[in-house]
Amino acid sequence: MMATLPDIPSPCVGVCKMDSERKYCEGCLRTIEEIRVWFRSDNETRYAILQELKQRRIAAGRVSESDLRPRRRRRAR
Repeated sequence: MMATLPDIPSPCVGVCKMDSERKYCEGCLRTIEEIRVWFRSDNETRYAILQELKQRRIAAGRVSESDLRPRRRRRAR
């Protein structure tokens, strides 16, 4: 399913500083390992990382409207 989609872009926001306490990037909230594997990951892995980031943003109180909105499901044609 994910293979037919274009590559998911990096969630990097250009604030590349690691939080020494939680070991996350202060900008995008990815771990060093998630940053390291991003460019060689398939879309399925990238999507899983993005879902983790969503939960981290919610836990940190850094949410957007899209984080709180339920995902729409595609209708079968």
